[in-house]
Amino acid sequence: MRGATDAQVVVNEGTDALPIGRVTFEQMRGYWPPQTEDATGVRDHLDEVRKYVLSPILRDPAWERSTVLRRPLLEEVRKLKAQPGKGIVVTGSMSLMPELITGGVVDEYRLFVYPIVFGRGRRLFADATSAPKLRLAQARPFRSSIVLLRHCTVGERGEPA
Repeated sequence: MRGATDAQVVVNEGTDALPIGRVTFEQMRGYWPPQTEDATGVRDHLDEVRKYVLSPILRDPAWERSTVLRRPLLEEVRKLKAQPGKGIVVTGSMSLMPELITGGVVDEYRLFVYPIVFGRGRRLFADATSAPKLRLAQARPFRSSIVLLRHCTVGERGEPA
C-alpha cells in the first residue's frame, strides 16, 4: 500500500528522538529488528533514531540507540527538547500523551485519519485537563485515502507556542 508507505515517511521526517513507553517499545523491539524486507523504511528509521524508554522496571533495552529513562517524563522530555537535534516524535505510547499534553511540551500533532471505522479506541485528549489551542498547519491526503492532519500548538495570542 504505497500511500501507507508515504504516510510513514512523513511521520519520520525531521525526527531523531523517540520517547516511548515500555510496552510499545517491547512490541517494536520484538517485531522490527528482524525485518529484512521492509519497504516502508520503518525498520531503518528505528535503527537510526534514539529511543528513550520510560520504564521503572526495564534494565537492559537490548536494542541499539536505546536508553531507559527513570526520571519523571516531563523532566526528561524537556531535557531532550533542549538538546541539539531534529524533532522528537511519539508514535503509539498513548499512555504518555496525557502528561505530555498537560505539561505543555507538545509543539505539533501529526494525526493520521485512516478510512477504517472501529467504533472504539483511545482518545488523545481524554485524560488531559484541557485540550491545547491548535492551528491546522497541513492537511495532506495520500493515494491510499489516509489523510495527515498536522496541527501546531498556539500561544495565547495565536502565535506558535
